This record gives sequence, C-alpha cells and structure tokens, in this order.
Amino acid sequence: MSGNNSGKGSGSGSGGGGFEYKSHGVNNDGNHYCARDYGAAAPNQNSYHYSNRDGSYYYSNPNGSTYYNDGQGSARYTAPSGARYYYGDSSNGQK
Repeated sequence: MSGNNSGKGSGSGSGGGGFEYKSHGVNNDGNHYCARDYGAAAPNQNSYHYSNRDGSYYYSNPNGSTYYNDGQGSARYTAPSGARYYYGDSSNGQK
C-alpha cells in the first residue's frame, strides 16, 4: 500500500472540532482510504472512510454512525443508537 501518515486537518462534525490524519492514500487495488483521529471527546475516535474503484464507499463517522453505499443504488445507514436504515434498491425503511 502507498499512502501518507502525517498532517493535521480542520474538520467539523458531532465528534468534535479538529482531527489528525492517521493515514490516507490509495492501496494496490486503486481504492482510496483515509483514517482520522478525532480525539478523546469523539464516541468513535478512530473514524475512517474508503471509496472503491467499483463505486462503493463506506464511512465510519466520529459520532459512531456508519454509512455504506454499494455504488449500485443501495445504501445502509447505521445511527449511533444502532438503528439501521436502508435506501435504494434494498430500501425497507428502518430495520
């Protein structure tokens, strides 16, 4: 894998103000990834996201929620409470 492991950034979100990049770059398959540290105040201190060449992407957010999009019309959101919501082709509302 190739990538970088340095830098601080400014960001906003329910996990707190700023963040520090832990790693980011493109892996050998051409997929982008980025991991960030939002600090001790964030429910999910080590959030990350990735996007794949097939159009799918995934976010693990500092507030503890996750979001996955398969790049083909379906998506899933999991709230910090654990409630799951489906959108698009697999849309069945809350699970």
